[in-house]
Amino acid sequence: MGAHCESGTVTSLLNHAGLKISEPMVFGIASGIFFGYFHKHRSFTFPTFIVRNRPGDMRKNIQRRLGVKFQTFSFNREQEGVEKLDEILDKGIPVASQVDFYYMDYVPSWERAHVNVHFMVVIGKEGSEYIISDSYFPKPERLKEESLRRGRFAGGNMAPKGFLFYPTYVPPEIDLKKPILKGIDKACFNMLKLPVPFIGIKGIRLFAKRVVDWPKFARDTEHLSHEVMKINILLEDQGTGGAGFRFMYATFLQQASEVINHPELKELSKELMTIGDGWREISLFAARIGKTRELGHEKLKELGSMIMDRAEVEETFFKKLRKSIK
Repeated sequence: MGAHCESGTVTSLLNHAGLKISEPMVFGIASGIFFGYFHKHRSFTFPTFIVRNRPGDMRKNIQRRLGVKFQTFSFNREQEGVEKLDEILDKGIPVASQVDFYYMDYVPSWERAHVNVHFMVVIGKEGSEYIISDSYFPKPERLKEESLRRGRFAGGNMAPKGFLFYPTYVPPEIDLKKPILKGIDKACFNMLKLPVPFIGIKGIRLFAKRVVDWPKFARDTEHLSHEVMKINILLEDQGTGGAGFRFMYATFLQQASEVINHPELKELSKELMTIGDGWREISLFAARIGKTRELGHEKLKELGSMIMDRAEVEETFFKKLRKSIK
């Protein structure tokens, strides 16, 4: 099992290929920690935020920084995609697949949602069913051929287009020091220096200022309640490992401190755990006011104040982290 679908899937494939590496280490080397706030965007019908880098970047960054090679496939024709998957499985190769989460029949119906960037590993096929290793489930699951096809070739934003990948080469010896430092440096740049007003610390501040405007975008109180409670889902439940990946990144820093013999990273890991506790308080507050429909200006202003506090402490944290590796 894994905390997040993409980092968990990449970790599983690398472990299977012989590279013993943890999911937090994959997440950290890939500069997975991130923040972006989208108040108005053509791809979203309501303001939202993200707490990880763009889907696909974890695989690409791991390939670039560890020297691993991945074979990738995407398809314009569904039948071609189905045939290629079966061909790979016939060779005994487990292969990652990007799908719309909604069509994964092994997921209870009340947990399914249309998310086009769910990653899992297809490890075999028996008859008309595929055998799936999903980071969110403790044992292999079975999925009907038609369900996987619909998931792989769903339409909409970030359509999967049958995307598949698996590692074809893992270096026999990997020194993790340089990849760790590169991963940290890039994460700090994204959070502190990226010249975009809605990304990183600037994005957290924008979120804090604009959450009071959310009622203007809601159809009614029920809609607003749903969107406010989604803050909790995005930070805690949607495969983050808790507190918008802050807990997982803290684990990475703890492991990294031991790998590169850098005790300061261990202290910063503890600091980030405390910062993560603050994000968890935001999750609980949002869930509570969403459930009780206490969604007036004062409550949303209080929520914004809590988010602004995270911006201040995270700016201090990432500056210290960046300084510690220079």
